[in-house]
Amino acid sequence: MNEKDYLMLQYVAEEQSLTKAAERLYITQPALTYRLHQMEREMGVPIIVKNAKGTRLTPEGEYLAEYARKMLDDLNKMKEYIVNMRNEVKGNLRIGVSSYFGLYKLPPLLKRFRDMYPEVQLIVTCGLSTEILDLLAQEEVHVGVIRGDYPWFEGKQLLHDEHICLVSQEELPWEDLPSLPQICYKQPRIQTSSYSPLPFSETINAWWRERFHVPPLVTMQVDSYETCKEMVKNGLGYSIIPGIFVAEEDRLHKVELYRKNGEPMKRNTWMVYKQSVLQMATVDRFVSFMKEQHTQ
Repeated sequence: MNEKDYLMLQYVAEEQSLTKAAERLYITQPALTYRLHQMEREMGVPIIVKNAKGTRLTPEGEYLAEYARKMLDDLNKMKEYIVNMRNEVKGNLRIGVSSYFGLYKLPPLLKRFRDMYPEVQLIVTCGLSTEILDLLAQEEVHVGVIRGDYPWFEGKQLLHDEHICLVSQEELPWEDLPSLPQICYKQPRIQTSSYSPLPFSETINAWWRERFHVPPLVTMQVDSYETCKEMVKNGLGYSIIPGIFVAEEDRLHKVELYRKNGEPMKRNTWMVYKQSVLQMATVDRFVSFMKEQHTQ
């Protein structure tokens, strides 16, 4: 088995379809099927089985696919290490970022970094912060950018923080808030993860309980800050969201929130990484670049 065979098994496992796997490999489906049958003869076990829903791997095939994934990971790490032995800033840089940072902050940063180091191949994965931390722990990304405060005990750098704001069409009397419709951000349900932050809703609830003795009048729960903002723009209520999502052209009234002790309500964005990856020149240079960009 070679690197192409490893990719073949990985794609078949991911797609559960020979046609889609062949498309990702840029080969024909008959060529893929032929190679899989060759591998079955070499191994002496069935690798795939077809059913009404498509193609699936046999238990032996699943084992081979997992082996292939590990071999590809080791091969990529070896290539990256060899490139970085010369202290050259080139090769792959795998970055995992929270979706919101990827949308609002990352593109111009990556452009500046690529202009400085054009031989670096950027591979970006967007997702929830918990997903990024899991990818980082499994060494599937070199550097992560997450939003919120999570337990991470290796390399960690605060990139920026943004105020949490009350957003409405017009200025609202504070004493009227309990009787006004609130559009509430509700964090998407995620799979079990080793990383549990303080939920955004708990932060808001703590602020609310300091000021009011009745619960808010929640009329909508949505899983996107952008959706919260759009609901407010259409006069459906007020919302409490990070201020980064509200621009001047939105023409909304925005008030930064503070705890009663004067502490500002903020949402932190962190860069996280394992210390060991700094041995790679490309990763070390990117981490330094990000620190420089966020201390200017």
